[in-house]
Amino acid sequence: MYKSLIILILSMSVLNAQEKDNVLFYFGDPMCSWCYGFSEELSQIKDSIPSNVDFEMVMGGLRPFGTEKINEMKGFLKEHWEQVNEASGLEFNYEILDSADWNYDTEPPSRSTVIVLDMDENIAFDFFKDVQRMFYYENLNPSLVESYFHLLKKYDLDKDEFIEKFNSEEYKTKTLEQFEITKQFGVRGFPSLVLKKGAKYYLLANGYNTAANILPAIDKILNESK
Repeated sequence: MYKSLIILILSMSVLNAQEKDNVLFYFGDPMCSWCYGFSEELSQIKDSIPSNVDFEMVMGGLRPFGTEKINEMKGFLKEHWEQVNEASGLEFNYEILDSADWNYDTEPPSRSTVIVLDMDENIAFDFFKDVQRMFYYENLNPSLVESYFHLLKKYDLDKDEFIEKFNSEEYKTKTLEQFEITKQFGVRGFPSLVLKKGAKYYLLANGYNTAANILPAIDKILNESK
């Protein structure tokens, strides 16, 4: 059974979504392992929602500006990754837990997605999923702009523009604004899904769940009389 629905009363001016009747908001972080595990379920949800429901991604800010080294977090991370693998079947490359002496900082990959949302929002979700795989399977450092170059080529995005935005204060600020939006929603765990219908907001998931559970909940809410 899906989680009990919770009505959230929030100010939506920051997202300019107040004029939209139906919006499915996804709150996630590229370096959140349960978000990675949820990615295929979310793809199914996104592809199955009615055409009159808009899909909006918001970067959550799991561990922005974290200073802990990945190899120093090996025990903690490996336990979670194994749980995600068991629940979702998605592959992890555990070599990074021994070799990576760089910070577990989720702000840069979040920033990369915010940039692509501005450059071409139509491919931003797929880009986000590739950033997840880039970290968890390819074991690339998402704090380095060059780690994204193969994705820029894949999606035919302007490399110079991306580099400029990635290094800019403007997009660092825009990313912080996304984290603040998440706080305004009261979201504290990832992945989270919130459905807006009219003036009401329903928490569909806070943590890993399945499309088989979430899609009926969406249909039920949308079909309820106002």
